[in-house]
Amino acid sequence: MRRRVESVRVLATVLFVDIVRSTEKVALLGDHRWNEVLNHYYAALRRQLRAFRGREVTTTGDGMLVTFEGQPGAVRAIRCAAAIRRAVRTLGLEIRAGLHAGECELVGDSVGGIAVHIGARVLTRASANEVLVSSMVKNLVAGSEIKLEDRGAHKLKGVTGKWRLYCLP
Repeated sequence: MRRRVESVRVLATVLFVDIVRSTEKVALLGDHRWNEVLNHYYAALRRQLRAFRGREVTTTGDGMLVTFEGQPGAVRAIRCAAAIRRAVRTLGLEIRAGLHAGECELVGDSVGGIAVHIGARVLTRASANEVLVSSMVKNLVAGSEIKLEDRGAHKLKGVTGKWRLYCLP
């Protein structure tokens, strides 16, 4: 008889970050110089992850998926995204970031579940130098000094309903 293994689920804020117009930059700089820029970019991201206690899950070519566990994780995630945005400017790069909070399933060293998918979809709505967060993240940071601007309700590809998004100025 097979025993059903319970999955491990945690409340986490997921942060997706990627470089804006990276393909144009590769074409302009060439592969070798671009790889040097990427090394500096990832070093800058990892410094901020250490400072804000984020956990790197995976890189995505020119981006990264990071998790911040628990309710205080939403505040740390937003602050981390803002710090990354500032840090990469010194490299001549612009990023976009998307954040969502919810239950994530731990799968080895990775994470899965609808919360991760929603976070990725929030990222697709962000413009250059924009940090967008879902209403779930906004609710978790209520009472903090973080101010967010309403960006309206959006349809997120593959996700039911409309989702209210907010921007960190």
